[in-house]
Amino acid sequence: MKILLVMDWRLTRVRKATRGRVALHKLAQKLEVSALIFALRARRGGKCFGSARRLRIAFSPLVKYHAGGVSKVILAAFIVICILALYFYAHYNWHPLPVGTTIDRILVEKSAKRLSIFRDGNQVKRYRIALGRNPVGAKQEEGDMKTPEGIYEIDNRNAQSSFHLALHISYPSDEDNGQAAARGVSAGSDIMIHGIQNGRGWIGAFHRWKNWTAGCIALTDEEIEELWRVTPKGTTIEIRP
Repeated sequence: MKILLVMDWRLTRVRKATRGRVALHKLAQKLEVSALIFALRARRGGKCFGSARRLRIAFSPLVKYHAGGVSKVILAAFIVICILALYFYAHYNWHPLPVGTTIDRILVEKSAKRLSIFRDGNQVKRYRIALGRNPVGAKQEEGDMKTPEGIYEIDNRNAQSSFHLALHISYPSDEDNGQAAARGVSAGSDIMIHGIQNGRGWIGAFHRWKNWTAGCIALTDEEIEELWRVTPKGTTIEIRP
């Protein structure tokens, strides 16, 4: 019983203290306004201006303390909103495709950094992409950091890719190999549509800010998951300049 009485007494003191702080802030604000009015009147009449000024200075810290606390809360809320907005931009997959969707054609437009998917001649969706670090021109040899140009197909799928998921493109073709052999070089291989390097998926859509692959076509992890789901083996892919 004594413990309960002590706890009730302490809670009563906390409530009174809280009400006291709120009342103090309100009083300080009222006194600040009163001091300003008094100062204006005193300036006009030439009386007691120094006292009014001292009164204003005395209560200003209380008002500023209250305003400062509010400002910090607003700043913290603004920072949280910005972080959430950045995460949403980096990882949200706009207009997700319905379950059961399949496609029969992929079109890559290198100059526009765009990948479009089609079904029966109708465009289903578009994605923004990153390309090889040397994106202008068709791939000619291994190590040139170029993305191929031409018509190929998706001939394999890699669920254990170092870049989340990967759809393998049937480069090099016989024509690509013949042109490279004529120059005495290797045409290269392992050109894929893939996600972001494992462990760096948090970058999300920001990966598109520059072309960074060794010749592959890169999407965000969320986007490659969707493309992986709707793209069967044998799908035609056309890569244009």
